[in-house]
Amino acid sequence: MKEYIEKAVQDYYAEDIAWCYGCGRLHKKGHHFRTGWLDDTNQTVTYYRPNEEQIGIPGFVYGGLIASLIDCHSMGSAALVLHRKNGHEIGDGTEPPRFVTGSLHVDYLKPTPEGALLKAIGIVEEIHPKKWKVYTEMFANDTLCAKGEVVAVVMPDTFIKK
Repeated sequence: MKEYIEKAVQDYYAEDIAWCYGCGRLHKKGHHFRTGWLDDTNQTVTYYRPNEEQIGIPGFVYGGLIASLIDCHSMGSAALVLHRKNGHEIGDGTEPPRFVTGSLHVDYLKPTPEGALLKAIGIVEEIHPKKWKVYTEMFANDTLCAKGEVVAVVMPDTFIKK
């Protein structure tokens, strides 16, 4: 199974907004989640293998990490879809849009085993020009362990330090 996204949307965020603990490439201690297109589909994907410190109880992944994965995957997914809607693809020299979380809802369906490769798969729906709903399913190996529904909001200019 593929475990690495070659062209992740997070690689193309501007430096002043690439510091998220979950997906920021410039955050030295962050998770560095990477979101890209799932093969030739309209779905998005993020792969992540938790480390031994990211447990809730021995043998199982911490639920906060799962929520963070679903959250960051959803923001990256919305960015990919809006970037494509605007006529661009990742790596074409155009900076992708950045999103922030409007709401996050996570359902934990099964315990997520420690050491498993996590795979988040997302589907994005436009609900307003500045708001997008992302449906994400998170698998550990091939088992559906969590699902999320996230509203992603285009990041306001006021979030950028001038």
